Amino acid sequence: MYWYQQPPRSGLKLIASSSTWSHNSYEDGYSEAKFEVNRQKTDYSLMTIKNVTPQDEAMYFCAAGDR
Repeated sequence: MYWYQQPPRSGLKLIASSSTWSHNSYEDGYSEAKFEVNRQKTDYSLMTIKNVTPQDEAMYFCAAGDR
């Protein structure tokens, strides 16, 4: 699964990807300390944004893929 952030008037930015067989992978500028991703099932993922600030204003999207 993939988590994306789309700030106002901007394109999509990949935050993190997760799989059931490995640890979460975070893109540069993003961390688990801020964006905690939990994936306990193959078809379910939850992202929690910690200590939300005005700079976190954005649309957030989750995408799934089989590869």
